[in-house]
Amino acid sequence: MRYGILVLICFAVTLLSCKKDDDGGIVEVPPSLLSDVAPEDDEKIREFLNTHFYNYEEFKNPPEGFDYKIVIDTIAGENANKEPMMEDAKTITFDVSSSHLGLSAGEENIKHTLYYIEARKGGGGSPTYADSTLVRYQGYLLDGTQFDESQDFSWTSISRIVARGFADGYAQMSAGTSDQIVENGDGTYNINNSGIGLVIMPSGMAYFNRSPSGLIPAYSILMFQIELGLYVENTDHDNDGIPSIQEDLNSNEYLNDDNTDVDMESSLTGLLPNYRDPDDDGDGVLTRDEIIIENGEITFPDSDGDGVPDYLDPDSN
Repeated sequence: MRYGILVLICFAVTLLSCKKDDDGGIVEVPPSLLSDVAPEDDEKIREFLNTHFYNYEEFKNPPEGFDYKIVIDTIAGENANKEPMMEDAKTITFDVSSSHLGLSAGEENIKHTLYYIEARKGGGGSPTYADSTLVRYQGYLLDGTQFDESQDFSWTSISRIVARGFADGYAQMSAGTSDQIVENGDGTYNINNSGIGLVIMPSGMAYFNRSPSGLIPAYSILMFQIELGLYVENTDHDNDGIPSIQEDLNSNEYLNDDNTDVDMESSLTGLLPNYRDPDDDGDGVLTRDEIIIENGEITFPDSDGDGVPDYLDPDSN
């Protein structure tokens, strides 16, 4: 088996798996537990990384005309002496709760491990998971099935990404720089010092029990190659003056569970986590008008001295 790899962004719609009962009716199958699936996924990922290699030799010593695409093959036969991907893979662990995936199981802070390889380090800095990024990508299942591709660079951000591990993956990489953009003459362009890497995420950091397309079954481990071109440092998705990365109030590297005025919102008006809400406390005063920005520095007044800054305190006015 030999295939090239890159990344994906797609949207999930199915919440529960179903099957027919003996009478021909539909029976809802409750989702598996995160605590059961996470270690199973980790075992599968580690087995894959230990039995496959990528074209690391070409990345170390690029031949003339090399396209800087990651290519994976099985360690066997004439490739029996190749270094397994596990030797280059690095890991980072995240806490995932059932509520993050819209599940009612009540599981909290289940450890999930994301694996990544930075095949070519970019010439620029590294984005956070909350920053908007310019990427090219291609996505695969572990069996080599391709589910999506972006052949040209496109801007994406955490507000558009359902597979959480995608943003957590590119946050481990270095981007390119704008002075290395090269026009191809056909409306496309390359970034000569872009970062190129591989990310493999467990299903709990992807779509878990949902199946967003016929190509991605429930409980799928996803594998991405990401070419990271540029990024917007301190992206502010709602333009409220506070970078989105600073709106992760519980510091769990997940922005959608930080919603100060959730009790005032409804499904009719829309639930807006703080990084997408220009009025974080729902008091009718814009967040931008309840903070102070001077020389690029942000301070957070607390008018009533209760320990809660005004922009998060609806009783401060």
